[in-house]
Amino acid sequence: MRDYVATFHTHLSALMTDRNLKGAGVQARMMPVFRKLSSSCGTCVVYAAPGPCLERMDEDVEAVYEITGDEEYRLLYQNE
Repeated sequence: MRDYVATFHTHLSALMTDRNLKGAGVQARMMPVFRKLSSSCGTCVVYAAPGPCLERMDEDVEAVYEITGDEEYRLLYQNE
């Protein structure tokens, strides 16, 4: 399992993604976004999964990062 964080343009998108991930059996939680990553809607979803689960992201996802260390992130996907 790896740890990921997804950021969003809207709070609703974060909520929908949290539900999608949990519905697929992925351990996920919504929380305030890390300032280092984004300031869009202020909410992110942190989750642990074997892969980034991009197919479970709501269409308004901003970016998905793999958490590589303490306050270290690797960008995996960015929605433009």
